[in-house]
Amino acid sequence: MKTVALTCFTDVLCVWAWIGELRLAELRRTQGEAVAVSQRFCNVFGTTAQKIQANWGTKGGYDGFAGHLSHVLEGFPELKASPDLWRGVRPASSLPAHLVLKAVQAQEAGGGAPGLGDRAILRVRQAFFEQGRDVSQTSVLDAVLSEAGADLSDIHARLDRGEAHAALMADYQEAQALGVKGSPSLVLNEGRQTLYGNVGYRVIEANIEGLLREPAAGAASWC
Repeated sequence: MKTVALTCFTDVLCVWAWIGELRLAELRRTQGEAVAVSQRFCNVFGTTAQKIQANWGTKGGYDGFAGHLSHVLEGFPELKASPDLWRGVRPASSLPAHLVLKAVQAQEAGGGAPGLGDRAILRVRQAFFEQGRDVSQTSVLDAVLSEAGADLSDIHARLDRGEAHAALMADYQEAQALGVKGSPSLVLNEGRQTLYGNVGYRVIEANIEGLLREPAAGAASWC
């Protein structure tokens, strides 16, 4: 059976990536093993204070950004949102979450439970967006990863020896090499196709199905 590789670059603090979880879940449900999803990270909220000042400094700062996110999420009733989002809870950076999640992915690859990495990513997003927990804090991340079923001692060991840092840098460098503009970015067809931002499910599905129908390996899709 032909399989399409889909690499999903996101920042865990990005609301559109949180919304994108709905689309990934539907893709897995409808396409099954025909699509191999690989989740990687890009840097959008590496320095949140700087980002908010640059983009929302004249539009209400954190409160203005929080209002914008509340408006966006009104269009997705399937998702719950904490009222403290970016108001009372303001993670300083997405970097700590990305680091521990790379360690979790390595744990899965080294014999951990299948699906552990994706489950941990979802749990971190839920902790922030639904539960209003500060996922830049080590204690919060430890609790969330434990809830996801990760081995914390193994995670900390991978952090201590720099393994997670190297893996995260590889993600950031790959995102830059592929010309990833932001989160979420879905990369298909060995980098030939990139779907960036708030892309509807039907558009994603059409690209996937086009590649599944394409008979010639390495050829450009007609989508």
